[in-house]
Amino acid sequence: MFQPFQPKNLVRTPFLFFTGKGGVGKTSTACAVAVSLADTGHKVLIVSTDPASNLQDVFEVELTNEPIEIPNVQNLYACNLDPEEAAKTYRDKVVGPYRGKLPDSVVSTMEEQLSGACTVEIAAFDEFTNLLANEEMVNQFDYILFDTAPTGHTLRLLQLPTAWSGFLEESTHGASCLGPLSGLDEKKGLYAKTVEALSNPKQTTLMLVARPDVSSLEEANRASKELKEIGILNQNLIVNGLMKKNISEDEISTAFYNRQQQALKKMPQELKQMVMYSVPYVSYPLTGINHLRHLFQSHTLPAPEIKDIDLSQQNLAEFKDVVEDFSVGGTKVIFTMGKGGVGKTTVASAIAVGLVEKGHRVHLTTTDPAAHLDFVFSNSEAKELLSISRIDPKAEVEAYKNEVLSKASEELDEDGIAYIQEDLNSPCTEEIAVFRAFADVVAKSDDEIVVIDTAPTGHTLLLLDATQSYHKELERSTGEVPESVKKLLPRLRNSKETSVVIVTLAEATPVLEASRLQVDLKRAEINPKWWVVNQSLYATDTVDPVLKGRAQAEAAWIKKVSEELTSNCAIIPWQPEEKIGYEKGKEYSQQ
Repeated sequence: MFQPFQPKNLVRTPFLFFTGKGGVGKTSTACAVAVSLADTGHKVLIVSTDPASNLQDVFEVELTNEPIEIPNVQNLYACNLDPEEAAKTYRDKVVGPYRGKLPDSVVSTMEEQLSGACTVEIAAFDEFTNLLANEEMVNQFDYILFDTAPTGHTLRLLQLPTAWSGFLEESTHGASCLGPLSGLDEKKGLYAKTVEALSNPKQTTLMLVARPDVSSLEEANRASKELKEIGILNQNLIVNGLMKKNISEDEISTAFYNRQQQALKKMPQELKQMVMYSVPYVSYPLTGINHLRHLFQSHTLPAPEIKDIDLSQQNLAEFKDVVEDFSVGGTKVIFTMGKGGVGKTTVASAIAVGLVEKGHRVHLTTTDPAAHLDFVFSNSEAKELLSISRIDPKAEVEAYKNEVLSKASEELDEDGIAYIQEDLNSPCTEEIAVFRAFADVVAKSDDEIVVIDTAPTGHTLLLLDATQSYHKELERSTGEVPESVKKLLPRLRNSKETSVVIVTLAEATPVLEASRLQVDLKRAEINPKWWVVNQSLYATDTVDPVLKGRAQAEAAWIKKVSEELTSNCAIIPWQPEEKIGYEKGKEYSQQ
């Protein structure tokens, strides 16, 4: 089904863009490809525009926004563009003219609208557009690889005429993620040329990177569709971390392989039509030139090269300690948060079941479509204590979009409506829409603990908060913050009543992104209580050489979480199956 990815035989365009959800291995795969191409005599530049980039960690060298030569790899250069810094500059340029002229609350809302992930992505797009426009630099290299490609949403937004006007000062259509592009107006033509280059199959290949798990493959399929809609058709799929079948008697290894194969069988049909390659699941962390060179050659490295980190001195809790803490602490609202694919829903469900087992009345509200069906109660007492509501993100987003558009259509022309429609495709829209639905559930819940399997980022919470003030200033606003949301925002900041659990995996990108999430939440005056390291191979008794190597690689990230990011860290061992349902949740909560 998959042929092994061998860059020297398969790369045919000068520009390669790597994209995929956080934690799938975009950076490590891109770096290994860059090293492989450079080793065949080509002059190569790799550029990261990822705000959570660990490019310098992979190459083990300090990087700046100017290309530098990578030691021990002739012909390879790298640079690390900082989209966060670019976003700050962009924000200051757009908002600056309004300071002192508009009320502080209005300026605050403008700043928050320009603080989201989409604005950072636009700033990143601006950074690599500047690089591609530098013909003298581009002509120096045979290949230029970009670690993190823009989404279809951002590229569509850049193509809308209203996006380039001073739209923010004219419209207050509600809690929005993106501001106008007026601060970059002089680059409109340059952006158009860049999008044209992206869609030219002779110049650019898009590398969709995914892991062999259901959520990662679904995200790759969504990204593929979005980018095809704007003409980027030259796409390849790289399934990263594919475990080879072996005859090991190790139960964890066998279950790991089977779980990957089941996910691949459920792969969306559209992805199956693409050219597909695989990169092996390896026993070592993909940092350092020797490891990168080894990736396309073998599955294992000799044991002496795998460093052993002792975690015996770390104060690591078990998951049952998390449940016990909430049981005795009087917490009323519990959110699980984290990036997609880390197991938020499973952890939320296990917390809910664990609290029911301790005699608490619990309401679990989830976006899991199977929630109602899979909670089979083993006893009538549990059935009395646990209630479940299922929120459909698609339905909530659709309702929210319709609400905003119906009000905006009374004031805006066709171009303005098109801008808002694309604006409403941003990630913040789903956060806002789903959070409004969750707020309604919390508002109606009395005398019970409410467990919620997802939550908005600090940016979205601040946006809702600022929008509330903004609306007080500007009665002409077309968006509304429901009363339930207004009441829930301050409740979230009350640590005696509300707790946040950050869920992560013991890997570079999930930990780095979760740490950024925590900083974001603290901006909104919300301090997470627990971190849960989910699906940890380090916490298993695997003896498989490949999995054992990865378990040791996890140790450094577990240590970072427990020493630097939280004083309350629990660890859950890797599970052969997804723990869905009441009985499975009970098993999880007792670990």
